[in-house]
Parts: sequence; structure tokens; C-alpha cells
Amino acid sequence: MALEHAILVSLAEKSASGYDLARRFDASIGHFWKASHQQIYKVLGRMESDKWVEAHLVEQSGRPDKKVYAITGEGRDELMRWSSTPTPIEAYRSEFAVKLRGLNFGDRDAVLSDVRTRRAAHVTQLAYYEASAAKHYPDPSTVADDELGAYLVLRGGFIQEQSGIAWCDEILQAFGAAER
Repeated sequence: MALEHAILVSLAEKSASGYDLARRFDASIGHFWKASHQQIYKVLGRMESDKWVEAHLVEQSGRPDKKVYAITGEGRDELMRWSSTPTPIEAYRSEFAVKLRGLNFGDRDAVLSDVRTRRAAHVTQLAYYEASAAKHYPDPSTVADDELGAYLVLRGGFIQEQSGIAWCDEILQAFGAAER
């Protein structure tokens, strides 16, 4: 997948300025697809050249006009083409896993500290997802069809964070320092 597809999905949901897209990435999409503001603007320019998006200037009083991007028919065609191709399983790459593998050759106390820090980060992210679910999906049995994709991604985030916590707990237990 390319950043273009993440942007197309976001614009298919709602037209936005580059700034608003970057904020959307920071608040939601960025939890599973990272992109800097600079990358987003660069890719938007390329997508406009490819006619996947079009920009309209919107006047703002007391501020410069802003470009609001919308997905085009060609962009929807690309989104359809891309979504119909099989998604390869992402290769697992983890600096943390390599450090853990090399546990006997490094600073065990530093690795243990890293595990605790990592666990705390998973707990924090899980709490964020739980708050988001409570706000947007108080009754999961009533999720609207047009919100199903976003809900399922949020559920994937839950599972990933729960798994991260469980793995850290297993590591801490193996170290003989389980935190409960």
C-alpha cells in the first residue's frame, strides 16, 4: 500500500484540506499508517497531477485561501482497483524483538526497563482506543454500515494493544518480575 491509498480512503470519507488531512492522520489513520504533514502535501500534489483528486480554493476571511481536496472518479476507480487486490501479510520487523533475542549479549536490566516502558505505552494506547470506542460506538451492535470499516480497524487496535500487554506480561514473568 502506498500513502496515496490511505489519502484516497480518507478523502472518500470526506473532502479535506491538506492541513485537515494531516490532522485526520494524527488523530486516527496515523495509528496504523504513519505520514508526516510534508509527505501528505507532497503526495497530494502528485495525486492531483494523476487526476485522482482535485482541489478547490475556499476563501477564508482574514486568512489565506485554502485548497480543499476531493476524490475524483479516477481516484475512486484507483481505490476500487487497489481494494480488490490481495493484501500481502506484512513482514514482522521489530527492533525490540531483536533486542530481546540478543538478551544474553546485552544489558538485561535495560531490556527489562524497555519492556516495562513498552507495556505502559500499550496500556495508554488501549485506554485511548477504549475512550474512542465509548465515544463513537457505545453500542457495537448498532454500528452503521458506513462506519463498519472504521469500527473494525479500532477493534484491530484493541486486539493489537491487548496482545502487546500480554506479551510484555509474559516477558516480565519470564524475568521473574511480573507486574500485576
